[in-house]
Amino acid sequence: MRMTVLGSCGAWPSPGRACSGYLIEDDGFRLLVDPGYATLPRLLRYVDARDVDAVLVSHGHPDHCADLNPLLRARALDPDPAPKLPVHALPGALDRVLALDRPGMLDDALVLRTFTAGGRFEVGPFTVDTWALPHFVPNAGLRLIAGGKVLAYTGDTGPCRELADLARDADLFLAEATYADAVPAEDARYLSSARQAGEWATKAGAGRLMLTHLWPGTFAVHAEEAARRTYAGPIEVAREEETVDLG
Repeated sequence: MRMTVLGSCGAWPSPGRACSGYLIEDDGFRLLVDPGYATLPRLLRYVDARDVDAVLVSHGHPDHCADLNPLLRARALDPDPAPKLPVHALPGALDRVLALDRPGMLDDALVLRTFTAGGRFEVGPFTVDTWALPHFVPNAGLRLIAGGKVLAYTGDTGPCRELADLARDADLFLAEATYADAVPAEDARYLSSARQAGEWATKAGAGRLMLTHLWPGTFAVHAEEAARRTYAGPIEVAREEETVDLG
């Protein structure tokens, strides 16, 4: 399993960067997870739009799904349109992004496959386990298993006991860390800090922690320092065009 970071900004893209987006590959299958703002141009550096095999979305905020629209346009408006793209999401999560074009325009570009958080399903070579995690809108934590390797991804979430199960013994724990240390009171139920991500990585016994979704302007070094106070394993901040080989 291999993951390429397409973007890791929270809320909106910083200059020259993109929001959440990850290309995950195994056995020749290309899975796009969370095509947030500005991720498509980066994705196209690695793979043609028609060669994406499936999309998986954690939740419906546009910094996690807005670039699904141009991806579908690139496939549908090509002189040789690509086959329908399987898109997996929570019920209603993509209603707004799919409504950006005139009714029916993208109908032949995708097949929407909804799932309920808490269930398990298959996407290509990946087994996907899901958890309902607290956020401002319904959000699914995603645990991808392929070839004996495990990648656990929080989407966006506040601290909750389900995170320990999501990341249990994961080879890579990709964790939202909007804030470095303290989370403002108004966000405390629905967003997390790097320090908290480290706490959950320790409780879960995760092998490696990658911090993502940092608020624009947050210094990566500050997030890493906060996480190191609560987790002794390898830590890094997700950076565009970084590739992680899970083996």
